[in-house]
Amino acid sequence: MSFPDQAKNFLSQIDNKTANQKLLHHFEAQTGLPRSYAVLGFVVVYFVLIFLNVGGIGQLLSNIAGFVVPGYYSLVALNTATTSDDTQLLTYWVVFAFLNVIEFWSKAILYWIPFYYLFKTIFLLYIGIPSFGGATLVYDSVIKPFSHQYIGKGDGSLAHKIDDAAEGISTSVQL
Repeated sequence: MSFPDQAKNFLSQIDNKTANQKLLHHFEAQTGLPRSYAVLGFVVVYFVLIFLNVGGIGQLLSNIAGFVVPGYYSLVALNTATTSDDTQLLTYWVVFAFLNVIEFWSKAILYWIPFYYLFKTIFLLYIGIPSFGGATLVYDSVIKPFSHQYIGKGDGSLAHKIDDAAEGISTSVQL
């Protein structure tokens, strides 16, 4: 299949998936252009705003992408009977939290990286869309080896000590 045919197929898929969107129907009626053009235009403007980062808007838009897309998939996963999607999205939120902690402590360094929020947004979408499997890859290769040193199995682990302390405090509290 040639590139123009693939592009037309992609645009028609966008048109089919947005068939029930009233705002996009209004756009199509007013301009005579397909709904897919409005969707692609929005995506391009979104990424250009992140790229330019005027007034710090890149950080806001990057965080919106990091919350909204996986948040939507998380809400969908809560209504399914299987647990595989729940595990995948829980893995995303662990990786997202880890990234935010690292980012918080390295803001001064990250300020000097050109197009940081553009790269962050692309990375968040990579780990946030379940079909890519990015969150599992990052968790297995980076976070899991690190966390097992401190939150391992057995009686001497940090997790066990924290559980013991919490249990001791909760049983000694009289209401």
